[in-house]
Amino acid sequence: MARVCALTGKKTLFGHKVSHSNRKTKRRFQPNLQRKRFFIPEENRWIELKVSTSALRTINKKGISAVLREAREKGILV
Repeated sequence: MARVCALTGKKTLFGHKVSHSNRKTKRRFQPNLQRKRFFIPEENRWIELKVSTSALRTINKKGISAVLREAREKGILV
């Protein structure tokens, strides 16, 4: 499974590792993803999502129902 956040769409970025002598080699910046289970009271069921920690903060602030509604409107989540 790809390392992509289910709600925000964050994914791996590429860049350079720069040494003290300023030599540049390729590296990857991975998003901080967590596999979490959420209970949706409207549907009376649990779902499991792979979300970034910034998406977790948004869920804590707005609530899982509002975040899922916004994601479905944008077409990110079905």
